[in-house]
Order: sequence, then C-alpha cells, then structure tokens
Amino acid sequence: MVSTVQNTDVKQKDVGQAVVVAVSFAAVFEAEPGDARSGYRLGVALPLLQVLQKVNERLLEENPAEHQLFDIILITTDSWQQQQSFSIINSTRRHGLEVSRFCFSKEEDFIESLMQNNVQLFLTTDGNEALQATQQGVPSALLDKNLASCPSEQLRVLFCEDAIIQPHAGSTAASKKSAQQSFLAQLGQIRQKFGMFNSPVCFTLVTSRGGKDSCCSTLKSLRALGVSVDEAYCLGGAPRGPFLSLLRPHLLLSDGFTQLDG
Repeated sequence: MVSTVQNTDVKQKDVGQAVVVAVSFAAVFEAEPGDARSGYRLGVALPLLQVLQKVNERLLEENPAEHQLFDIILITTDSWQQQQSFSIINSTRRHGLEVSRFCFSKEEDFIESLMQNNVQLFLTTDGNEALQATQQGVPSALLDKNLASCPSEQLRVLFCEDAIIQPHAGSTAASKKSAQQSFLAQLGQIRQKFGMFNSPVCFTLVTSRGGKDSCCSTLKSLRALGVSVDEAYCLGGAPRGPFLSLLRPHLLLSDGFTQLDG
C-alpha cells in the first residue's frame, strides 16, 4: 500500500512538465532524530536538494510562468519512520527543503510508489534500492557521502560514456535505456534555458576508455538528445577517482545512473 501526503507549504508543480526527483528518507536525513526543536539531522542529499531549489529559483526568474521545474518527493519504506511522518514533514519545513510530496510505502511496494509518482530520477544511499529501481526502468543515482558535494549555486552533473546510448547499441539495450534518455533530454532542455555564462547548471563529460574517438562519439550522442556539455575530459584509461574527488559533482550519471567506479 502506498500513501502520499502533499506538502501544503510548497506550491505543487505541473505534473505533466515537471522533472520528478524522488529521494529516499535515508539520503535526506540521518536515521535518528535530533532534539524536538531541531527535528531530524540532515543527510548526504542536502547539497543536491539545495542546488535543485536554486535552479528552480533561477528558472522562475527567467520566466515566471516556467513549468519545467524540479519536483522533489521524499520516499520512505520504514514502518517506524512512517509513524513519525509528522516529525519528518516538520523537519523538511524547518530546514527549508521544498519537498512537494511525502510518499510512505512498504518495502515491497517502493517501486510502485516510484511509478505512481512518475519519478524520472531516484536518489538513494542504498545500492539495492538503486539497482531495483534501475532494473524496473527508473533511472537512479547512488549518493555517496565520501563524494558529497559542498553547497553550491550551480548544479554540477557529470556524465560518463556508458550512461549514453551509443550508435551501435542494440535495440534491446536502447529500449532499456529509454527512461535514461528521456531524463537526459530534460536536463538538456533545462540547461538550454540559460546562456553560456552564469548558468546554474553545468554539464561535464568524462570518458575513461577509447581516446578522443570515444569522447567525440559520446558528445555526438549527447547532442542528439539535446545535451550540450560545458566541459569534456578524456582520461585515456586513468582512474576516475582522483578526478571525481576534485570535481565533486552533485550527480554522477553512469550506466543505469548508479554509482561510478573509481
């Protein structure tokens, strides 16, 4: 059974045009609440949620009638946390997090909760949850506290070559990645709403294998989806770990949109 509660403090987004991002409770808050005054302590997803709100603010500054905004929902499958729903909702208010909806479900129903809410990206700290969602066609990103980004005015998204459908990919592989392609295209549309300079969104491409030919092929595939990158790096087989530690992106999009390897 899935129960959804709307946050009356947040203006609800246009369901047909918003980019719906679901985030697990464990990514937003630490497991145990703080004191009664402060509520739950914030978790690894805080910098990402804050910068998504900043992108929304900039989009509305550019166009007050803009409907293609990030729509954040919080999902929990823990029965004890569901009993604390009032405290969870109040904690998001205290911390200024614009969570549109709160979704409470049983663990076996969490995929259904993603589907019911038309989720286009699922953020979690649980590798099993990310894998399950990806296998069911919901693009997922595994948030890693060791690579957690610092607060920023700019959403930094890093693409790896295996996150993109290459021209030689078979029809089955292409079908499985249609959801990822749709999400990439929406990111590209949001980026295009801003100029080259002073944009609240920055795209970076990193290719680890295949040299410049692989990089050029991936750039073409991204452009076919309407995604133009701001920076591109060809590592030529070098490990990605040190580079990621330096760049500290908010989103790491690799194959299936799960965690990147170093």
